Amino acid sequence: MKKAGWILLAFISLSVILFADASKLSSVNSATSNDRVRYEVIERSQHTIHTITIPHHSNYSVIPRLSGELQSLSDFVTLDSDRVVAAINGGYFDPINQKTTSFISQQSQIVADPRFNERLVDNPDLKPYLGKIFNRAEFRRYGCGEKTQYDIQLHSAPVPANCELLDSLGGGPGLLPTDTSVAEAFIAYQNDEKIRDAIGSDSLNARSAIAITGEGDIILAMVAQNPDQPLNSGISLPELADFLSGLGATKAMNLDGGSSASLYYNGQTFYGRVDKEGNQIKRPIKSVLLVKQQR
Repeated sequence: MKKAGWILLAFISLSVILFADASKLSSVNSATSNDRVRYEVIERSQHTIHTITIPHHSNYSVIPRLSGELQSLSDFVTLDSDRVVAAINGGYFDPINQKTTSFISQQSQIVADPRFNERLVDNPDLKPYLGKIFNRAEFRRYGCGEKTQYDIQLHSAPVPANCELLDSLGGGPGLLPTDTSVAEAFIAYQNDEKIRDAIGSDSLNARSAIAITGEGDIILAMVAQNPDQPLNSGISLPELADFLSGLGATKAMNLDGGSSASLYYNGQTFYGRVDKEGNQIKRPIKSVLLVKQQR
């Protein structure tokens, strides 16, 4: 009996140890999973939403890239494929002269400046709005000591103390915490009548956006039209803002949408806009945001 008792006690002790190790392993695997970039697809009657979430504690950076000539999103990824796991189309541009209409900075230097786009600055219809156009929302990456921080601010907003602006990509309007369409001249009113709506904010369309949650996670979102409803599908900007808020976003910014809307993940590129026959439109673009794994 004494020998049997010792055997039973040893078995119970071994079981406790194995259970404890299994719990530890489960915790480690869960933490590793939470560090990964997450891709999700949400199907709705009038659109499909593709989202990519980059956890704030992960080993990934979100950085802009600019091209001298217009090229597809997949071309951007191919040219900068080292450690790129995801990408989304970036800021606005003029498809005629291929010059930017959004500010872009890389390595603390402005590399795309809309003030040098003559088709923009010399357009008489836009002259009353240029001050606001040059001060639109931008996605920023700061270096603050050993930490990297992200933010969405107007172009004229100061850089926080003890931080350096590493890079930025302009778009707009800001969607969260408030809609800044009027402040950025996407929408204008005269005598309470809307006289300008540059991107059809309230209309259904393919859209792209970037957001930051309260915890600091980054969300890329691309909304694709329904090929079966080419003339009546997509999402409006207010609806997009509500969707991002539902994901926990506290700050969000619209990116160039419509035919430019595109998103890359895991070797596949998804496009947002469709033509009248429901075929995907693969428009070349000027800039992108890349999600890259840090070394």
